[in-house]
Amino acid sequence: MKLINVGFGSMVSAQRLIAVVGPDSAPIKRMIQEARDAGNLIDATYGRKTKAVLIMDSDHVVLSALQPESVAARVSGGEVEKDEEEET
Repeated sequence: MKLINVGFGSMVSAQRLIAVVGPDSAPIKRMIQEARDAGNLIDATYGRKTKAVLIMDSDHVVLSALQPESVAARVSGGEVEKDEEEET
């Protein structure tokens, strides 16, 4: 099982990941609220601003403080740039 670091030591399973999207559009905000209401929201931002939303195949939604491009690079195993939020 391959795990992806989504910031601050939090990990998600790469095999269960469907999409990584930005949090700014109305449909994504609605998806976040519906997941919160259903108890399927996982907030891995540690109080920081949400920059990426990870949609899992289990209907869970994971919020991350990393940029979507950084998460995508970690999924593909490419070069990872250090995000400001990780430098506590």
